[in-house]
Amino acid sequence: MSDTTDRDARHLARMQRKKAVIDERIAHSPDECGVLLVLSGNGKGKSSSAFGMLARALGHGMHCAVVQFIKGRNSTGEERFFRRFPDEVTYHVMGEGFTWETQDRQRDIAAAQAAWAKAREILNDPGVQLVVLDELNIALKHCYLDLDQVLGDLQARPPMQHVIVTGRGAKPEMIELADTATEMGLVKHAFAAGIRAQKGVEL
Repeated sequence: MSDTTDRDARHLARMQRKKAVIDERIAHSPDECGVLLVLSGNGKGKSSSAFGMLARALGHGMHCAVVQFIKGRNSTGEERFFRRFPDEVTYHVMGEGFTWETQDRQRDIAAAQAAWAKAREILNDPGVQLVVLDELNIALKHCYLDLDQVLGDLQARPPMQHVIVTGRGAKPEMIELADTATEMGLVKHAFAAGIRAQKGVEL
């Protein structure tokens, strides 16, 4: 038996074992339900991942909503794109801009609380199947919102509603509540080399 044939045979056997394990896990998985996904970390890609899932949900004909905390001063490509689908996506930009731009804590707190009031309305609506709470982790990190209230509202949402929470510095309690939590690690970023944020990449 040649090296290639032997390697192919080992690969086939390994994949057959793996398929059996995965098929078994799928067969014994619970029924479908709404999941809470938390995307945090210092690396790029948290909001990008959330909006990718939003596009995926629209592809399945789901009704969705976005509430953006913190961000708000400049229109982004994702906002412009998803506003093309007003019957499928309700899009709420509720921030006053990044905290280093506003430099006004009380104004930031008021904006975050107004955003959470809107989020609570959406979390109470079983007709909304996927919700993106963009940069909510930042609002919680700066103590603009009551963490217990936020966690309680997330737990009380309709059973089939999916929620995606983004932003660096996720609270341990948020990660504990999540069904799926991902930490985006920073390896390298163009901004460190003096390259500003650009349309289609960051904006």
